[in-house]
Amino acid sequence: MLRNIIVLTTVFSTLGSEKSLSDCKKEQQWKPSMYNSITPVCFTSPLIEKPIGKESMPQTPPFSAMFDSSGYNRNLYQSAEESCGGLYYHDNNLLSGSLEALIQHLVPNVDYYPDRTYIFTFLLSSRLFMHPYELMAKVCHLCVEHQRLNDPNSDKNQIRKIAPKILQLLTEWTETFPYDFRDERMMRNLKDLAHRIASGEETYRKNVQQMIQCLIRKLAALSQYEEVLAKISSTSTDRLTVIRTKPQSIQRDIITVCSDPYTLAQQLTHIELERLNYIGPEEFVQAFVQKDPLDNDKSCYSDRKKTRNLEAYVEWFNRLSYLVATEICMPVKKKHRARVIEHFIDVARECFNIGNFNSLMAIISGMNMSPVSRLKKTWAKVKTAKFDVLEHQMDPSSNFYNYRTALRGAAQRSLTAHSSREKIVIPFFSLLIKDIYFLNEGCANRLPNGHVNFEKFWELAKQVSEFMTWKQVECPFERDRKILQYLLTAPVFSEDSLYLASYESEGPENHIEKDRWKSLRSSLLGRV
Repeated sequence: MLRNIIVLTTVFSTLGSEKSLSDCKKEQQWKPSMYNSITPVCFTSPLIEKPIGKESMPQTPPFSAMFDSSGYNRNLYQSAEESCGGLYYHDNNLLSGSLEALIQHLVPNVDYYPDRTYIFTFLLSSRLFMHPYELMAKVCHLCVEHQRLNDPNSDKNQIRKIAPKILQLLTEWTETFPYDFRDERMMRNLKDLAHRIASGEETYRKNVQQMIQCLIRKLAALSQYEEVLAKISSTSTDRLTVIRTKPQSIQRDIITVCSDPYTLAQQLTHIELERLNYIGPEEFVQAFVQKDPLDNDKSCYSDRKKTRNLEAYVEWFNRLSYLVATEICMPVKKKHRARVIEHFIDVARECFNIGNFNSLMAIISGMNMSPVSRLKKTWAKVKTAKFDVLEHQMDPSSNFYNYRTALRGAAQRSLTAHSSREKIVIPFFSLLIKDIYFLNEGCANRLPNGHVNFEKFWELAKQVSEFMTWKQVECPFERDRKILQYLLTAPVFSEDSLYLASYESEGPENHIEKDRWKSLRSSLLGRV
């Protein structure tokens, strides 16, 4: 579970009682998102000109209307509550509803198509209550039964009106949550419903074929990516082991491979954006999945999780931190170690300018590891003014206020960007996970009356949607295979090996360090 992969963060325990989002914010001094209103997830051109609303049911607004620049829209509490078909609203904003009513609200009919913020929010959050394949089965059942798609005597004109809307819903599902369809049950239901829609209409057949082919390409790309990650992982070894067995193979260091900090920052950005791109929005939610107290199913919920891209990204952060520490501890001479430190400080500064906050934080974390920070003679030779500025920017005090301010600036630059270079926003990922974790743990999924707390899920979708916008940016920098290969596969020291290298570079300063040094030399080198 996610508790095992969050690094550099502290998690809150789950609150025992059920509360509204506003109550949680008051009690925990929980701050709403500091980000400005965001653009919802982008989809390809719809198959219908524009959605048609149900006359009897208010429509959910887009995110820009749901949230003002300071957080949750306070106007929600200024009007009387309205109830409509098991859904409850304030000022036309959906706050809660029964799970069945929310599912029905997802399904289009001749006179209605749900707006896209609702589709995204419900598909994202529904997995906290049911498996995606269970939701797909219910959606298919409602579409078939309500629109009589299985009735050969049904009105063909009626089917022509509803078919594009059902197909559009399926298209948005497959485009935004493609990893759901790794489940054969999902794919089977998708193909069955699509076949019913497409029968007898050549146009729909082509659209269905295009949708399924696009989905298959995405799943194939994911499988290929996972194979690459597995290959990299299987070949990773402790650098100390490599030095002892094949010393001639360790002849390069990071400065030899790439002496230009800006180029190295660009290549780090390539890796970050590629790995971000493969993280599905549902992975943020599935990491928190626990059994719904109103669900009687006793089966294991682990089979919801079809990917581990989120974990792989956290592992990349840890690898980069260890690579930085390894490169610093490797050189024998302190002037060389100082040079490597200054090189990484310059790389970190370039990452900050690019908007790559994750690599920036990984580099700072690597330089703050104990085996590196204890090298006092080395640090005495380093010009640390630039490093102090970077540490100030990523200072964790006041809930990372300085970093969040810088992130807002990068996000604003991205919205008004004139070039792909200016669109790059790569957040400090562990903090993003922590924010989402706090939101999920801090407020109940259900209200005391059993309704789904949709107010909470609007905020969850807002945070994940912003991430979705950032991860879709294509890296504008030219790839350098040699540098990328080194960053991804160069052997790094384990924690024990780092300490040993550090003690070998600058001797132990007290009895505790001396004892540890002797122990490490004995266990790792076989020396007394």
